[in-house]
Amino acid sequence: MEQHEVPMINVSLLINAGAIKDGDQAGIASVTAESWLYGTKKFTKEQIEEETDFIGASLGAYAGSEYAKLASSFASRDQDKMLEIIQEVVLNPSFNEEEFSKLKTRTLAELDQARESPRQVIGSYFNKLLFDAHVYGNVSSGTKSSIEKISMEDVKTFFADNYQSNEAALAIVGDFKTSDMKQKITKLFSNWKESSKKSPQVESPSLAFDESRVLLVNKLDARETTFLIGGKGVSRDNPDYVAIQVVNTVLGGRFTSWLNDALRVNSGLTYGARSGFANYRQAGTFSISSFTKNSTTVEAIDMALDVLDSLHQHGLNAQILESSKNYIKGGFPPDYETNNALSNLLTDMFFYGFDEGFINNFQKNVDGLTVEKSKEIIGKYFPKDKLQFVLVGKADEIREKVKKYGTLVEKDIKEDEF
Repeated sequence: MEQHEVPMINVSLLINAGAIKDGDQAGIASVTAESWLYGTKKFTKEQIEEETDFIGASLGAYAGSEYAKLASSFASRDQDKMLEIIQEVVLNPSFNEEEFSKLKTRTLAELDQARESPRQVIGSYFNKLLFDAHVYGNVSSGTKSSIEKISMEDVKTFFADNYQSNEAALAIVGDFKTSDMKQKITKLFSNWKESSKKSPQVESPSLAFDESRVLLVNKLDARETTFLIGGKGVSRDNPDYVAIQVVNTVLGGRFTSWLNDALRVNSGLTYGARSGFANYRQAGTFSISSFTKNSTTVEAIDMALDVLDSLHQHGLNAQILESSKNYIKGGFPPDYETNNALSNLLTDMFFYGFDEGFINNFQKNVDGLTVEKSKEIIGKYFPKDKLQFVLVGKADEIREKVKKYGTLVEKDIKEDEF
């Protein structure tokens, strides 16, 4: 995609190699993505870092639940140098043993630190509760015991099995001529091999729950309770994706949302309360999130549930809906005004199976949402029964009080599991 306003180029390379492919080696997708930049046959890690720093470029990689991504930004005048480095990283990584050992040490320390911050780990507990043994329940970061067992050979095997051209999408946005860039990319990546085996299709989890459940994660020194309440959401290609965002803006998607007004502004129970949808290829989740001091845990959760119930009972009137539409439309253009945002959008379009209609028809889809249609959206996509609760807090102070929300299961945050 040509964008000539600024003499910059952004590259987004998506690989179908996220945590859903971890198997029995939790965290290997994440570790592989981070190890990806630790040198190539032609460049050492230090040389890559020196080259990119010298010209003011950036190069990074990570893996999430469904995919790994490499992202780079550089001045258009430096495209030949940076594309050469990216080609080397993609086709000829060397996976330096010494740097890998340092990465494992850092990762283990980060996992310890994460357990001290409930907001960093509660999402993993929530996904594990909802998805259970399904691959969407895989914890991207892994655990201490799983990371300790991963070897350099494991990383090389994971890379060889998953980082192939037929499992990838490459998007380039910026100041160049399309014909010239196509020629360069074709030449650079003509030797990128395809995998002989196609990745198995991920089955869609049902997320149909028989009862409400409460997972209480005990943190002995917690002075506050962090909580997530939710259930089944939608996949990213859902035709009502935009309408859902409009409705959620009112519930908990902006500072002036009903949840934030109730829990923060009017009652002072928290510094913030939100709701949102996490969207995957084959599934999704809905959740309400907040935190409060131990003594007001039940009061805050009850209030959040009351707000959700009010959404179902009363819906949105014309004035509230119009306000949400204006908010959504006003915030949409800035979300895609940079080359980086556009390159990520293009790879997401490939991976999640939606097209440029998402951009071109966005305003029409927002404006087309009526009060009556919003009621259908609420009833269909915002769960209210058999909700799933995850609470991280001091169990002795809240255990008996939260049993009323559902069948209680308790874990300790120090345990090496989710």
